[in-house]
Amino acid sequence: MLSVRRCSRTGCTELAVATLTYVYADSTAVVGPLATQAEPHSYDLCTGHAHNLTAPRGWEVVRFEGEFAQPQHSGEDLTALADAVREAGRMDRPVEVVARPGGTGRRGHLRVLPKPEDG
Repeated sequence: MLSVRRCSRTGCTELAVATLTYVYADSTAVVGPLATQAEPHSYDLCTGHAHNLTAPRGWEVVRFEGEFAQPQHSGEDLTALADAVREAGRMDRPVEVVARPGGTGRRGHLRVLPKPEDG
């Protein structure tokens, strides 16, 4: 199920179509197309708030030069995502194990331990 993101402005219930990010080092507010995922230090804005945003005195606003549009996700996008998740979870995929002294192997952050000896 796709999540619907709303405008971050208090009391606004409109759908988000733009993302606001502050670049503090340059005293700049950047308003661009809606980010693919919500980020903790950015704000989602509706069309009205994206076009009418003002910045504090001495700050510059850099704004996307087109129309903001609600992102559209096709069935093909969802199918591709489902296929990628399915492929990542396959149990029959080859796993490369690098042997180390002591009988353990390591793949990324996972460790393969030897089978305990029956005793």
